[in-house]
Amino acid sequence: MTDTPVYTLKRTFDAPSALVWRTFTEAELLGEWYGPGVETIIHKLDVRAGGVWLNEMKMGENSFYQRADYTDVTDGKELVWEHATTDADWNVIDNPMAPGWPRILLTTVTLSDANGKTDMVLTWMPLNASDAENEAFRASMEGLDRGWGSGMDILASILARLQAS
Repeated sequence: MTDTPVYTLKRTFDAPSALVWRTFTEAELLGEWYGPGVETIIHKLDVRAGGVWLNEMKMGENSFYQRADYTDVTDGKELVWEHATTDADWNVIDNPMAPGWPRILLTTVTLSDANGKTDMVLTWMPLNASDAENEAFRASMEGLDRGWGSGMDILASILARLQAS
């Protein structure tokens, strides 16, 4: 049995944690930064334990669907969700763009105050994955900073804009 790989992204934002929290929990703001470089359509966002986030990323005429089922929400501090690729009816499927990719990933976002700034830690890891799925995830970990990192750069710009208004 292969050890479960864990991707970790740490970022400090020059904004209070309540504002950073909004960028993860308000559909309009989340849609601005999630899925950088594509049109993001949030069909549903119910941020609570047992709630769901239904997300469509449009790339030209093609769409890529994702579902996140929230398992734990600690207001202003932590979000935990199970993240999966779906079909257009929100049924979990194998990722058509990444053969062998884990069907479900556990995502945890933790926010903490840091002298008027916010420290964010995001972890992403396969959940109940096969050895082959763990290895597919491990092999892609180096490239995950591009997608998540680009989104975090946009998120920082959103925070600057919100603080300036």
